[in-house]
Amino acid sequence: MRSVLIVEPVVHRDGRGFFLESYNAAMFARGGVDRPWVQDNHSRSNRDTVRGLHLQCRRQQAKLVRVTRGEVFDVAVDVRRGSPSFLEWTGCLLSEDNFRQLFIPRGFAHGFCVVSETAEVQYKCDEYYDGDDELAIAWNDPQIGIDWPIEEPLLSGRDRAAPTIAGCFEQLPTFSW
Repeated sequence: MRSVLIVEPVVHRDGRGFFLESYNAAMFARGGVDRPWVQDNHSRSNRDTVRGLHLQCRRQQAKLVRVTRGEVFDVAVDVRRGSPSFLEWTGCLLSEDNFRQLFIPRGFAHGFCVVSETAEVQYKCDEYYDGDDELAIAWNDPQIGIDWPIEEPLLSGRDRAAPTIAGCFEQLPTFSW
């Protein structure tokens, strides 16, 4: 999907360990990601945890996601009504070893599944969190059809009760050129 970006930073390794720039505003702007990040979030989750699919509908957020411990299968889904790529999803492994980051644009739902014993996920947001505006969508919605690497996840109560796309369609953001 064109608007979701997998970022692979340059990693400098030597006998002491490694160094990388996890964020450089000028470099990201040259790549088309010019965002005023306003909030950083950090979560720790256990194996088989699925968090998501989540998004804010009115105060939409772009996110830049990375893993600092462990490994997750990270997913972005275009849920903008009227978008040419509506309900298309992309997923990739993010880990402490591959250093990849995933840029998720506004209007996309985000979720991840922990595939290591534990994982710590950190992400930047370009809009503040608003719990009253957050929408959860069923992680296993067959209309989206994400190929998760798990069948029996650990879920929060809210994620377990999340509606399918059909059940929350009118709440979804609208695509605009």
